[in-house]
Amino acid sequence: MDMTTALLQLGVTDDVLTTAEKEQLDRDGFLPLEGLLSTDEVSALNRRLAELTAAEGGRAGLEVHQEQGTDRLADLVNKDPLFEVCFSHPRVLAAMRHVLGEFRLSSLNSRAALPGQGHQALHADFGHPVEPGAYQVCNSIWLLDDFTPENGATRVVPGSHRRGTMPSDEMPDPAATHPDEIQLTAPAGTVVIFNSHLWHGGTQNRTTAPRRAMHSYFTHRDLPQQLDQQAYLRVNTYNRLTPAQHYILDVTA
Repeated sequence: MDMTTALLQLGVTDDVLTTAEKEQLDRDGFLPLEGLLSTDEVSALNRRLAELTAAEGGRAGLEVHQEQGTDRLADLVNKDPLFEVCFSHPRVLAAMRHVLGEFRLSSLNSRAALPGQGHQALHADFGHPVEPGAYQVCNSIWLLDDFTPENGATRVVPGSHRRGTMPSDEMPDPAATHPDEIQLTAPAGTVVIFNSHLWHGGTQNRTTAPRRAMHSYFTHRDLPQQLDQQAYLRVNTYNRLTPAQHYILDVTA
């Protein structure tokens, strides 16, 4: 198995993303893909995440990260076949191929910003700047609620993945508002691809309900995963997945 074969088996062809979409991703560092999840799929995912959050309690998210003011879950690859779409959807995989070339899943997590919480400093998901085109990490946000200016929608600084700097290099306080930032507002069911070298951060949820999303995070194939998929993989998970999905996770029997 190789990258090209795995992607073809998962439905990734040259026309899965348009030229305009690839150009937007290159220029802005993010690309909203509306309607990748149906209303029924969004509802099913939210129900399952709520069940897992209740079942895991204070352990929720421990496999990767816990964050005050949010409900987090991690290692979703193992926790329900419902989540397979997040590392198998051809539109998402095509975007990862475009940004990273040879890639693998780094982690699959969820994050719900709780009422009054969720603000983050602007940051990138890599330890240092890279040259334009030498990208190492790329993320996708699966919107399980409408993202609005009021409920903690992610903010980004368009084009900042090409600046060659980090937020702390230019901003006295990366938690403050950046003059060029915008919020990624879109309806539930949208998936936003964003180059993880792009400056980004959650904003405060000023509503009375959690703002829910999942993140399927990918890395260049030569880099460590945020969650070691091989170490965590369960036998029943391996057996239900296809060889192409095994390749995306970079796991072996």
